[in-house]
Amino acid sequence: MPLKPLHPVALSLPVGGKYVEQPLPAEEQLDLLFRLADSIPRTDIDGTGADGEHSLHPPLSLADSYRICQQLTRQHSKSFFFASQLLPVEKRRAVRALYAFCRASDDAVDMATSDPARALAEWVYSARSATPPAHNPILVAWHDTCTRYKLPPALVDELLAGIAMDLTINRYATFADLWLYCYRVASVVGLLSVGIIGFAPGAAPYAIKLGVALQLTNILRDIGEDAQRGRVYLPQEDLQRFGLCDNDILARVHDKRFVELIKFEIARTHRLYAESWPGIALLPPDSRLAIGAASRVYQGILDKIVTNGYDVYNKRAFFTLREKVALLPGIWRDVRQLAK
Repeated sequence: MPLKPLHPVALSLPVGGKYVEQPLPAEEQLDLLFRLADSIPRTDIDGTGADGEHSLHPPLSLADSYRICQQLTRQHSKSFFFASQLLPVEKRRAVRALYAFCRASDDAVDMATSDPARALAEWVYSARSATPPAHNPILVAWHDTCTRYKLPPALVDELLAGIAMDLTINRYATFADLWLYCYRVASVVGLLSVGIIGFAPGAAPYAIKLGVALQLTNILRDIGEDAQRGRVYLPQEDLQRFGLCDNDILARVHDKRFVELIKFEIARTHRLYAESWPGIALLPPDSRLAIGAASRVYQGILDKIVTNGYDVYNKRAFFTLREKVALLPGIWRDVRQLAK
């Protein structure tokens, strides 16, 4: 059963005091990206990094390219690295190439030294090329993964379009609006992941819900970091429900209203985790524990936020390796129950 992106709808959101309408179909979103960069990226890109700078490294073998993706995953996401360690070797290698591609795409915006739009536009241009730049190990490994597993280019475009949204949107009016962003940058990753590990018919809706839950967890954990960049991902309607506004988040307000808001968001995210859990039974047996571990470890971050007194400004919620390993027997038991 082929995986297809959801059909998006038009969206109008406040940005910098003005309303900017975002054309949400992925192709239009990427066209907007190129317009924001003032021109279509140059056609001679080869050996450039996500920031557009020429790489000093010589071309690497495919094996070395995958090894670099593994190192990047280990460095930047210990939880994803831990969960993916539970996959068979070939699937593990491919999902880490997927993670590295997502990370590099995101860094094109967050780590750009001058013009984030142009940096992302050049990265997108390279990523969509039929032949990956030989000097870029991430794109070499990612191109091989896409080819090997026949991953749909339309889904990859959805992911890139979601990252492009960060260039012009830093507020979300409603949870429905935020859902599209979460779908693009996280649920699509889930759909690409099941394209790698395999799935039975009916798995896609569960992957979408799990992706949204994972992204909401990231959003809650990173409220303080995002505020430093001027971004408030919490829906405006939710802030208003608890008597807050985006300026309160930027000012790092931590009072009873804020605590009640975070409790509300945590409860919503827990529901999505619970609703997505049965979908693990639709995955191949050799991949269920890995996805179950990812779900439970990330869900546990929500509990860490509670333990930290809902202080997401000064305390980062995370699990130690020892804590993750301690969860495995319970996760294994629960995953086995799904198959009965």
